[in-house]
Amino acid sequence: MVTLRSLALDDAPALTRIYSGASIRHTTGKPLTLDQAHEKIRASLARAAETPRAQWSWGVLAADEMIGLISLRRRTPSMGTISYILREDSWGNGYATHAADQVVTVAFTTVGLNRLEAMHHPDNPASGRVLIKAGFTHIGTSDRQVEGGTTVPYQVYALQNS
Repeated sequence: MVTLRSLALDDAPALTRIYSGASIRHTTGKPLTLDQAHEKIRASLARAAETPRAQWSWGVLAADEMIGLISLRRRTPSMGTISYILREDSWGNGYATHAADQVVTVAFTTVGLNRLEAMHHPDNPASGRVLIKAGFTHIGTSDRQVEGGTTVPYQVYALQNS
């Protein structure tokens, strides 16, 4: 249904489409400029060359078109976090769940992690459904400060390698 691939510099226009509109409502709320997209890709490519590697980022493709971005970050030797964002016009098709499933497999096999965590804004319950479908369990909340100094109880999920 979806494939993941490493980012390339020519993905910058696609990233600006992903990081815009309703897709960024619960992130920065600010669209990504073309220059920022290029910098995000350059940073991802630099992290891919690090040893030991602490972060992986993939473009999420459906029908050979980049519709999202998903990342895995090593937080400790055995625990990592995942995050994802999809273009608004691709929501509701199972793409995020399929991408998350692929990243979970990489995290527990190739990377050798034993636990994954993820969180989402409380006004984004669809992201929670993605995590549940990918095998995560809701474990609580974590207060996070957002722009303007407001504290928001983000929903936290975890998945243990069995």
